[in-house]
Amino acid sequence: MTVIASPILFPVTVLVAWSLLMWLWMYATRLPAISRAGIDLDPTVPPPELMGRLPARVRWKADNYNHLMEQPTLFYAICLTQALLGQGNGADLWLAWGYVGLRVAHSLFQALINKIEVRFMIFTLSTLVLFALTIRTLITLTLTID
Repeated sequence: MTVIASPILFPVTVLVAWSLLMWLWMYATRLPAISRAGIDLDPTVPPPELMGRLPARVRWKADNYNHLMEQPTLFYAICLTQALLGQGNGADLWLAWGYVGLRVAHSLFQALINKIEVRFMIFTLSTLVLFALTIRTLITLTLTID
């Protein structure tokens, strides 16, 4: 069995770990808020209606957790492609760490302050980093596939 030990797998794993920490934070705030609000978890009521009764500061954590299940999936795919190509070091590794750092910053900003204009700037920067990593991966693929 061949083991792929690309360094780019480390930032991938860190972002997964961060997503799991956000999951914990989400439920650590959501469950007590549901209890305090006396919300009956009626399965016939649409979840957005139920959760809409919670304070915004509580919902922000869930919103961010959902965001971590969206665009980062592209990051995971690109990083795994890099690892399979035997790449994922140098500039690509720096870009991967930059993406992870920006996503963590985005999470903290959304969960604590949630000023949309600033959050959007952080998101845009992370997306530009993902574009760069994707373009570099496409170039590598073009040069390695006959």
